[in-house]
Amino acid sequence: MTETTPGRPLVGGRPPAPPATARTEIGDQAAYAAAVQTAVAASAAYYGEGDSPLDDDVFDRLVRGIAAYEAGHPGHVLPDSPTGKVAGGAGIGDVPHTVPMLSLDNVFSAEGLRAWAAGLTRRLGREVEVWSVEPKLDGLAISARYSGGRLARLVTRGDGAAGEDVSHGMGMIIGLPARLAEPVTVELRGEVLMTRAQFEDANAARTAAGGAAFANPRSAAAGSLRAKDRPYQVEMTFFAYGALPLEGTGEDLAARLRAMPHSAIMEYVAALGAHTTAATRVPAVTATTLERLQERVEEIAALRAGLDFGIDGIVVKADAAADQAQAGLSSRAPRWAVAYKLPAVEKITRLLAVEWNVGRTGIIAPRAVLEPVEVEGSTVTYATLHNAADIARRGLMLGDHVTVYKAGDVIPRVQAPVAHLRTGGERPIEAPSACPRCGEAIDVSQQRWRCVRGRACHAVASVRYAVGRDQLDIEGLGEKIIDQLVDTGLITDFADLFALTREQLLGLERMGQTSTANLLAAIEGAKAKPLSKVFCALGVRGTGRSMSRRIARHFATMDAVRAADAEAFQLVEGIGPEKAPVLVAEIAELGPLIAKLAAAGVNMTEPGAPGPVPAGTPAGTGTGTTQTPVTGPKDAGASAPAAALPLEGMSVVVTGSMSGPLENLTRNQVNELIERAGGRASSSVSARTSLLVAGDKAGSKKAKAGKLGVETVTPEEFAARVADLL
Repeated sequence: MTETTPGRPLVGGRPPAPPATARTEIGDQAAYAAAVQTAVAASAAYYGEGDSPLDDDVFDRLVRGIAAYEAGHPGHVLPDSPTGKVAGGAGIGDVPHTVPMLSLDNVFSAEGLRAWAAGLTRRLGREVEVWSVEPKLDGLAISARYSGGRLARLVTRGDGAAGEDVSHGMGMIIGLPARLAEPVTVELRGEVLMTRAQFEDANAARTAAGGAAFANPRSAAAGSLRAKDRPYQVEMTFFAYGALPLEGTGEDLAARLRAMPHSAIMEYVAALGAHTTAATRVPAVTATTLERLQERVEEIAALRAGLDFGIDGIVVKADAAADQAQAGLSSRAPRWAVAYKLPAVEKITRLLAVEWNVGRTGIIAPRAVLEPVEVEGSTVTYATLHNAADIARRGLMLGDHVTVYKAGDVIPRVQAPVAHLRTGGERPIEAPSACPRCGEAIDVSQQRWRCVRGRACHAVASVRYAVGRDQLDIEGLGEKIIDQLVDTGLITDFADLFALTREQLLGLERMGQTSTANLLAAIEGAKAKPLSKVFCALGVRGTGRSMSRRIARHFATMDAVRAADAEAFQLVEGIGPEKAPVLVAEIAELGPLIAKLAAAGVNMTEPGAPGPVPAGTPAGTGTGTTQTPVTGPKDAGASAPAAALPLEGMSVVVTGSMSGPLENLTRNQVNELIERAGGRASSSVSARTSLLVAGDKAGSKKAKAGKLGVETVTPEEFAARVADLL
C-alpha cells in the first residue's frame, strides 16, 4: 500500500494559483528573485540545523506565491526555484524508500474540499462510502523500519524517493517503541514533532549549550533529529499515520496491510505500541457523508489552539484500500487524499518596545511589546523573545513590522521582521548593561543572561512558586502576604517561612488572629511534604513536577541528591549528558537553601523510594542502597518496602472523572500516587499499558483498552489497591 506524507507540499506542475489569502503576493521580478532566495535558504536551514526563521505555514504561503508568479511569468522562472521540488529543493539523503513518500495536494475551503471529493467520485465512478479524517501534524515525516518487531532504521522523507538515515535518533523519540508488541517486520510512517513542553526544553538545552534558540517546533524537531554531534539531546514525539510491508514481511501480513482500510491499519499500528492520534484530543475518525466530514474538519480546527502540538490542517482520505488502489497516484501526490489547509495563525504587527524581565531564578528574559493584534481569537499585546542573542540573530529592531504566531502554542512568539516594510525609522534594540530589577551585574557567559544574585534578585517570584499547589501547597499564603514578607525583610527565601512567628505575621496588613493561626498551621504542615514536592519547590532549572518525582524516587533522600555527580544523574529517566552537569551545578548553588530547609525540620526523604541501585545489582534483588524502605514523617505517607509496592513496574493511565477516595484529587495528585506506588503515569493507552483507571465519561481510552485487552478498574478499585499510600 502506498502511504503519503502530510508535510511540506510539493508545488510542481504549475497548479492553478490558490486563493490570495493562502499565498504571499509577489509583485515584480525583483521581489520574485528575493522570494526564491528566501525560500531556498529557509528550506536549507530547516533541513540542516533546524533553525529556519520561517514556520511551515509561512513557508507554504511563500512557495505558493512563487508558484503563482511563475504561472504568470514563465520567462522569469529561476533554476533554483523551490516549486516542483520536495523539501523546497533541500532534500537530503541517499537511503531509497521502499515506496515513495509523496506529498499531498491542498484545498483551502469547504468548497474546495467538495470539489476535490466530486473529482474523486468521477474518477472512481461511484461515491466514496467511508472517509478517514485526521489532523495534519506539523512535524517531520519519517519512515521507521522494524525487523522482527525491533526498530532497525529511521529514514527521513528527503526528496520523496530517498531520505537520510537518522537511526542515531531512535532513543530520543517518545511513541516510537524500540520493540513492537508483536515480532513483525513492517514499516511505520509518521511524523516526528515536538510538543510545547518539549520545544521549551529543547530551547533551554540549546541555549544552555551556547546555541541560538530554535525558531519553531517543526524546525527544532527536524534539526534535532538530524544532528549527530550536538553536546545535548532533546526529546521528541512520534505519531504514526500508516504502515506498509517490507521485504521480509510475511505474506499473510503483507496481504492484510494491502487490503485493510486506513482506519483499520491505524488501529493495528496502535495495538503494536506506536503512538497515533487516537490518544489525543483530535483522534482520527471515519465519516460516511461529506456533511459529517466537514463537521469533523471544523471540530479539529476549533481545537487547534489548545493542542499540545502543532497542526496546520486536516488530512482527508478515502478509507477503503480498493478506493485508494483504483484512484491511484499522480506524479507527485495520491489522488485519494488531500490536505485541508487551515488559515495562518500568524499575523503581522509592529514591535513597539522590548521589556527585560527577571524570572524567579534570576534569568533575564526579553518580552516584546506589540501593537495589539488579533491572533486565533485573542488580542496579543506581548510576545516571547528568547534572549539577547536570539534578538540579534533575527535582526529585530524597534518599530519593525514583525510576524507573530502561536503555532499551537498558548504563548505568542515573535517570528521575524518583515524587512521590506522598513521605513528607515527603525531603531536598534538596546540590551541592558545591568540587571533591570536590582541594578547588579549580569552574567552573560550563557546565552540566557542571569543576574549575578540569582534567585535572590527576585525572591518574591521564587517564594510564590515554592508555595504553589504543586509544590509545598501552603494554603493562605497569597501574593500580597508574600510581598509584605519580602519587602519588610522577614524572609529572603522560602526556607525563612518556617521561622516566622505569630507576632511577625500579626504585624502584617489584613492578618488577624484566625488567619495567622491557620497560616502557621499550614506552614508547619508543609514540613511533612515528600522530597519530590520539596525538590520541585526549589525550582531547579530544567526540572518540573514529573522530573522532580523521578529524581526523588531514584535517590530517595536529599543527601543522595546532593552527593550525586553527573554520571549518577544520567541514571534517572529523562536526564541525558547535557542536562546532568547543569543539575549538579544548580543543586550545588542551592546548597545553602537546602541546608536551611533541613535545619527547619523540612522532610528530606521520599516515602517508599528504594534509592539508587548499586551498579551490577541484578534486577529485582534488593531495594537499592538499603534493604529497608526510606520513610518520612507520617503525614508524608508511609509505604511498604519497595519490593512490595502495588504498582511496581506498571504503566498506568487515568481517564475520566475520579470518584470515591480519589474524588478530591487533581490529575497531578493521582499521577503522584501512581509513582509513589511504584508505577509510571502515562497519558495514552497502548499495548504497553498495564492498567487503565477509568472514571465517569472515560470515553475513547476505555474503548481502546478493551480492544487491547488492558485491565480496566474503577477509581474505587484502584484506591483499594493503593490504600496504604492514600
